[in-house]
Amino acid sequence: MASVPFDQLDGHIWMNGEFVKWADARIHVLTHGLHYASAVFEGERAYGGEIFKLTEHTQRLHDSATILGFKIPYSVAEIDQACRDLLKMQGFSDAYVRPIAWRGSESMGVSAQSNRINCAIAIWQWPSYFDPEQKLKGIRLDVAEYRRPDPRTAPSRSKAAGLYMICTLSKHAAEAKGYADAMMLDWRGQVAEATGANIFFVKDGALHTPTPDCFLDGITRRTIIELARRRGIAVHERAIMPEELDGFEQAFLCGTAAEVTPVAEIGQWRFTVGDITRTLMNDYTAEVQPRRTAAE
Repeated sequence: MASVPFDQLDGHIWMNGEFVKWADARIHVLTHGLHYASAVFEGERAYGGEIFKLTEHTQRLHDSATILGFKIPYSVAEIDQACRDLLKMQGFSDAYVRPIAWRGSESMGVSAQSNRINCAIAIWQWPSYFDPEQKLKGIRLDVAEYRRPDPRTAPSRSKAAGLYMICTLSKHAAEAKGYADAMMLDWRGQVAEATGANIFFVKDGALHTPTPDCFLDGITRRTIIELARRRGIAVHERAIMPEELDGFEQAFLCGTAAEVTPVAEIGQWRFTVGDITRTLMNDYTAEVQPRRTAAE
């Protein structure tokens, strides 16, 4: 699939209330979302024909739009149903789901209060975010040059397109040096996250993870915290400084795309793929699978 450009995939896309052929889901070059990043999106995964925590994701899409100052013209229930219908139409059981909403091309300039709010959903097959063999032994992370900004300077509680510019730059720089990804600090110099996933560390049988006060509190992140607590594993959400990485034994990333991905190296720091990481990988895999009744 990687060799096929995304605009040339087969199937349909749900766009502004209608199912259109994949190749016909187009926008104008003067779309406000392209020029000024006035767009919000979600990343979701379907397992066994069901989209994991679909309504939580759709509600966050609406919340992100509100933070960016616009209202999506479709309810949470309508977008949920469109996602389910499109998954069936695409004929996929396991797949990646991408809803997005953006300001259109009615006017061009910083102010775009009269522009139409568009909404689309695309679904494709995306087995693993990181190389599967590399993932099993733990991926290598660089330390990013760019930092997560002060929330007084950016709408950090939204999943907004513009916030990912420094993520793309940081991931490209890391890949150019042979790393799989990069760990980002925040404007204070504290550990924040990776370029598209939250981060956890293990020390003395407990989890430690940065407080999400300037980056997205991921739905997968919250799921991992819940799974850990079910196991009786203590979870400490707190400020983490880079020099503390010397004392951590394990590290892993989590996110819809990344799922649970062990980390073997972050810059000068080394980690093992230990029991807690493997347990939470397995628990997450079990959690995302659709629940089956005894009759089934």
